[in-house]
Amino acid sequence: MRSSAFLLECLHRSGMRDVVTVEPATGGLAALAGIATRRDGSQLFVKAFADLPDDDVFAAEADGLAALRERGGMATPDVLLANRELLVLSVLRPRPGSETFWEQFAHALARLHLSTAHPRFGWHRDNWLGRRRQVNTWADDGFAFFAEHRLLRWLGEPRVDAALDAGDRAALERLCHRLPELLPDRPACLTHGDLWTQNLLATPDGRPALVDPAVSYLWADVDLAHVWSTAPPPEAGRFFAVYAELTALDRDWPARMPIVQLRQHLAVLAQFDHDWGAGEQIRATLAPFRTAT
Repeated sequence: MRSSAFLLECLHRSGMRDVVTVEPATGGLAALAGIATRRDGSQLFVKAFADLPDDDVFAAEADGLAALRERGGMATPDVLLANRELLVLSVLRPRPGSETFWEQFAHALARLHLSTAHPRFGWHRDNWLGRRRQVNTWADDGFAFFAEHRLLRWLGEPRVDAALDAGDRAALERLCHRLPELLPDRPACLTHGDLWTQNLLATPDGRPALVDPAVSYLWADVDLAHVWSTAPPPEAGRFFAVYAELTALDRDWPARMPIVQLRQHLAVLAQFDHDWGAGEQIRATLAPFRTAT
């Protein structure tokens, strides 16, 4: 209940004094979140940090939601307030457990990726992945961008240094050097950037909707790998088949998912004491690169 009281105080300080209660919301890992009820019975989603990482966290998130909606045609919650202290959004529904919903999501994600091709990699501003800043400095070379800003940037984080030995770190550097031969040379497109299954919800009328973005122009594989690697439910099988057909995905795409998903495993390892197996996944993916060839 302490988090609910904190969120209520933040809402009142921001001028929303008609909010009477806040109930904790589950699903997120980095921020405090809740469902706020106003005097008229309407509800809002609110999130804040007990210790704010930086002033631009929620402005960057609101910018990402707008980009997904306006440039990529994705459904996202309405942003009702985004200031340095908190983010207030319209309320979404839990996603339904149906193959039809996942097929709809395949069409929506394919449309996002296919309609937003970009000549460079990056974004017009830095944003946030959990509680860590995501550097989005523009680059012409996707392999160099991915290596520097999505993989090697996690070396030096205390939890990562504690979990990986010198051989692991050297293996990561070798993998980065070999990225052009390990991954296809694909153009950049607008990506959600943190597309684990908890960030897929539904609009009030049942359409797929996305939350908690860490957007950038990068390979579409970063979104695909995240869905693939975060325990999608059985009914999501149709998503992968339909998405592959719509985007003319090559048959070898599952083999490269562990390499692409290294970015997220490293981010999880850097930020949380319980890493949900991320350290083990990192070491398994790096194993073939521990010896120089």
